[in-house]
Parts: sequence; structure tokens; C-alpha cells
Amino acid sequence: METVYFAGGCLWGVQAFIKTLPGVRFTEAGRANGTSQTLHGDYDGYAECVKTEYDPNVVSITELMGYFFEIIDPYSLNKQGQDVGKKYRTGVYSEKPEHLIEAKAFLSKRNDYDRIVVEVLPLTNYVRSAEEHQDRLARCPDDYCHIPEELLNKYK
Repeated sequence: METVYFAGGCLWGVQAFIKTLPGVRFTEAGRANGTSQTLHGDYDGYAECVKTEYDPNVVSITELMGYFFEIIDPYSLNKQGQDVGKKYRTGVYSEKPEHLIEAKAFLSKRNDYDRIVVEVLPLTNYVRSAEEHQDRLARCPDDYCHIPEELLNKYK
């Protein structure tokens, strides 16, 4: 198993979507690349993200990036759907340099590469979100989600 972290706006929908993807074995709602070891106040620079454990024999970073691009607006800086602010930025984070190389290669092959604002950075720190955020849409399906329902159910 390998681990990568995807930030794509509100983590509730991102987690609900990623859980359905081929090769994904575990997800956890959290925050990545902030400036503190705990979450409080304005999130201290953290991006809402989903820790994603996957089987690299089933799915690659390139394939995961393709799925991820189905649910984000890669040109929108610090905004996805109605969610606005730095904590809603888009990004891919990993402790493995080869993941970042593969993610950057995915981006560089796109015709619109110069307009994309998705971060691809080493994971500097990660904090698990409170229990109330774990699998939130499964428990509260009527809560707000910026991802269209047809996409949330596309790979189920």
C-alpha cells in the first residue's frame, strides 16, 4: 500500500468520491501542510485533504490524478464550489518524491498546464480531522457538497 493526500475543496465530498475509486483501500479526512501541530482558529494554513491509501498494483498516481481532476476546478485558486479560502485550495501531497514526479508529469501533459493552480508538494505535516468529519456524507447525505451527486456515485 502507498499513501497520497488530495486536497480538493471541502473534504466531505472529496472523501466520498475517493473511497469509490478502484484500488483505494482506505481514506481519512484531514488537513495537510499547515504551520502548527493542531487544528484551531483559521486552520493555520492547512488545506482540507483526504489521506488516501491505495494499491499501486491496481491504480497509479497518474490514474488517481485523472479521477481527481473529474471533481475539481484546477484553475480556481483557493475556491471549489461555494467553499472559499486558502483551506479549500487544491493540491496533491506526498512523502514519496516519485508520487510528486508522477503528479507533475500528469499536469505537464495537459494543454492547459499554464492555467492550473493545483499544488504538488511534499507533505510537511498532516493532522487527522475530528470524528465528525470522517465519512461525513455517508452519515449525513443531505449535507452540502460541491461535487455533483452523479460524480460521487460514478465509480460505486
